Amino acid sequence: MENTQVNSAENKTNKSKRKTSFLILFIILLVIGGGWFAYYEMYAKFSEETDDAYVNGELVTLSPEISGTVTKVAVDEGDYVEKGQVLVTLDNSDAKVALQEAEAKLAVAVRQVRSLFAMSDYTKAKLDTSKVEYNQAVNDYKRRKNIVRSGAISEEDLVHYSDLVDTTKSQYIAAQEEFKMSTSMVDNTIIETHPAIKAAVAGVRKSYLSYKRTQIIAPISGYVAKRSVQLGSRVQPSSQLMVIVPLHQVWVDANFKESQMKDMRLGQKVVLTSDLYGEDVEYKGEIESLGIGTGSAFSLLPAQNASGNWIKIVQRLPVKIRLQPDNQEQYPLRIGLSMVAKVDIEDTSGKVLAQEPQVEARFDTDVYQNTLKDADQLVTKILRENIGTSLTEAK
Repeated sequence: MENTQVNSAENKTNKSKRKTSFLILFIILLVIGGGWFAYYEMYAKFSEETDDAYVNGELVTLSPEISGTVTKVAVDEGDYVEKGQVLVTLDNSDAKVALQEAEAKLAVAVRQVRSLFAMSDYTKAKLDTSKVEYNQAVNDYKRRKNIVRSGAISEEDLVHYSDLVDTTKSQYIAAQEEFKMSTSMVDNTIIETHPAIKAAVAGVRKSYLSYKRTQIIAPISGYVAKRSVQLGSRVQPSSQLMVIVPLHQVWVDANFKESQMKDMRLGQKVVLTSDLYGEDVEYKGEIESLGIGTGSAFSLLPAQNASGNWIKIVQRLPVKIRLQPDNQEQYPLRIGLSMVAKVDIEDTSGKVLAQEPQVEARFDTDVYQNTLKDADQLVTKILRENIGTSLTEAK
């Protein structure tokens, strides 16, 4: 009897403990569910995350603009280069000779054009002289024609003056044609704008550019990668010498599922972490552009889903994220590194696609602008040395 009472009491105690345990478990699950619901409502539903993201950047391929033999390579892979720095030098012997020949042709052209202007002035003076002689012969003939009747001069003398009129007239007409011919060579121009000078100047500029292009310079600051140029190699304009990567201008291409992009807009803030530095180092950025198409749409062989065994696959769209310079100097990123991107999608006031055309260039360089200016200075020097007077000498 006592054993039965003891077993009954233990059963009641066990049931009570089970109820208490279930109640505690239920409360814990309720708290966890409530916490998760609160987290989702306050934070999770306003963000989208992906680990399918990679660092990307400009890969500036360096190629020669002329053919030549490499005589000097100043950098190697991993070296930092400044914009405008000479990286590769080609043999300039042929270009130097061609430039000297072009300079000589310009000098000869200037002197020839000067002679054309001088010939124009000479024929003008000759025309004026012929005109005076013709007018004088006409006047002499008229005066003697009136006095021949009085017997002051003979008929033979009058014929002589008449022949002189015809002769001077022919000389005057010939001088007119000669003046027209010489004037047509320099009409409506000065020495610097004469077609022959322009052609010679263009030759000097072209040769000067070829000479300067024997030194291949960096169009942008960055780090050298994929160097393939070697000393003594013969390079062509299509040759790839090396690649320069401006690591201060990198961005992140994040691939989100199409189901994640409903509320994504341009300008939304993004927090990123890299596998290289871990979660302790965060990068900030914002969405610069949303993908125009999926990767498969632009592949060489786009998918054809007209077959009967089609299976739906969730597509991904590339999202370009512009990085802020925070942490990039202390923790630089490299091309191709894996990233985790978390987008704050709470603010949906932005646009899905750009609405205004891009007016200003996103990337540019000014390292080639002074080359033609230097060529013009050389042209001016040659003109001054060969014109002899002023650069604005008229005909």
